[in-house]
Amino acid sequence: MTGVIGPPMAAALPPHVRLLLLTDGTRVSRVLHVIAELGVADQLAGGPLTVDELAERTGTHAESLCRVLRVAAAFGLFEEGSDGCYGLTELSEPLRSDVRGSQRDMVLYNGTDELWRSYGSLLHTVRTGEPAFEQVYGHGFFEHLEQHPRTGALFDRAMTGMSRATTAMLFDSFDFGRFTRLTDVGGGHGYFLSEILKRHPGVVGTLVDRPAAAEQARKLLEDAGVADRAEVVAGDFFQPLPPGADAYVLKAVLHDWADDDAVRILGRIRDALAGRPKGRLLICEFLVGPANRWDRGKLLDLDMMLRFGGRERDEEQWRTLLATAGLELVNDPVPGRWAVLECRPVGSTG
Repeated sequence: MTGVIGPPMAAALPPHVRLLLLTDGTRVSRVLHVIAELGVADQLAGGPLTVDELAERTGTHAESLCRVLRVAAAFGLFEEGSDGCYGLTELSEPLRSDVRGSQRDMVLYNGTDELWRSYGSLLHTVRTGEPAFEQVYGHGFFEHLEQHPRTGALFDRAMTGMSRATTAMLFDSFDFGRFTRLTDVGGGHGYFLSEILKRHPGVVGTLVDRPAAAEQARKLLEDAGVADRAEVVAGDFFQPLPPGADAYVLKAVLHDWADDDAVRILGRIRDALAGRPKGRLLICEFLVGPANRWDRGKLLDLDMMLRFGGRERDEEQWRTLLATAGLELVNDPVPGRWAVLECRPVGSTG
């Protein structure tokens, strides 16, 4: 996708107006966050409503709400009718909390102080290379989530929603059923592994993650009806991993880490694959696309930089990182989207 991200008429605007439109991102993002917080899309699920009706249902000031909705409609989020009623559009359907693929939790998370204050210190990171989050809060991101359970719960819900969407993309592009034994390293609560096992009855899976996540994964795998083909191991991807799998999966793990730590994690996978010439590492990440083209990975890369000092990577960066860890890429993943990078140890004949 190329061009300006914004209202449909943006491409026809003069360059200086388009430039200023880019600076309006903060304003537009805040409008979207308020609409998500108020649950406006849920209120409109039954059909268009007047501003007064929406104000009554959301407990807001009608005139102020009207001015916010007008901005949202200018960006295609709602449709303002000639009768003054507002209705849903294709763009606002995912803001509903009761639909498959809902993005409401992600929108709410993107409006948190934790994200805003980190981006407010972007200049600090650009000047020093240090994660802005630690400069703002004085401690690491995950430590912060433990100290603030409500934010942590929202983050978990947002990541679960993202995982459901990305899982569908990955299954469309890669056949995980090729493997008999598969180990999901850093597999979190087990959603991704459970979906692989449900879709491929011939696959046996192992999940490795920290004790707290492993405990929740056991329950999710049981609820999904695949616990008889799944083993959960409490562990750490910086430590030796269970051997014997045909494929090891790292889904949305390596982007949290700078190159040195990522190489350490990859080294553990390489060690686990020793003696299995046909063994594979499957890296599931957003593959950053070519220059001068829009893809969300380029923004996610800033998130990683500001939170942890991690990064999203393009194919060349992946190949360099893999080579450092004694691994090589064997497929041709599509850039500019979530992709599966199929890898093997250098020198492997499989």
